[in-house]
Amino acid sequence: MRASHNARVPTAPPSDEASDTDETLMLRYAGGDMAAFDLLYARHELAVWRFVFRSVKVQAVADDLLQDVWFAVARNASRYEVKAKFRTWLFTLAHHRLVDHLRTAKHHTSLDASDDDARTLADTLVADSGFGPVRQLQSREQAAALIAAVEQLPLEPREAFLLQAEGDLSVQEIAEATGVNFETAKSRLRHARASLRQHLKEFV
Repeated sequence: MRASHNARVPTAPPSDEASDTDETLMLRYAGGDMAAFDLLYARHELAVWRFVFRSVKVQAVADDLLQDVWFAVARNASRYEVKAKFRTWLFTLAHHRLVDHLRTAKHHTSLDASDDDARTLADTLVADSGFGPVRQLQSREQAAALIAAVEQLPLEPREAFLLQAEGDLSVQEIAEATGVNFETAKSRLRHARASLRQHLKEFV
């Protein structure tokens, strides 16, 4: 993917790409450095995919949305400015693409992961989000219960929870990514956590 460039593009000084921040890499890509894009993709591909997959629950759809998100990164590269973390900007793009999809989608398939996949997803949610109502996921039943509980959340609280779990976004960054104020984002996250605790109380 190559972004179109105008006469003025952000620039960043040469340095070691492996240790560069996401923001520096994005500035490099905006200046035409394709290797910087590849490194950004490698760093964030899985987190973005998991975020959209747990929202649409269909692997093929998640794959398409992931591609759309990274095409959006390419299209918007020349206009990128370091006003927030790159990760916040990236998940904002993912949020907008997801909203567009959900507005037009009429049917959604239930999450159909294997037992091992469910266990992995559940472990990741608990570890990455700081949400710990379950002392440890000792069985497939517990893992499946957590995934089912996330699926049952209303769209907005679920998205807030997944942005924290997958995107590692703060409440303020969730607010920025979804276009709401801080208190609304905080309320959605509180709603998600309370609902998950209620669904998982037998495992506490």
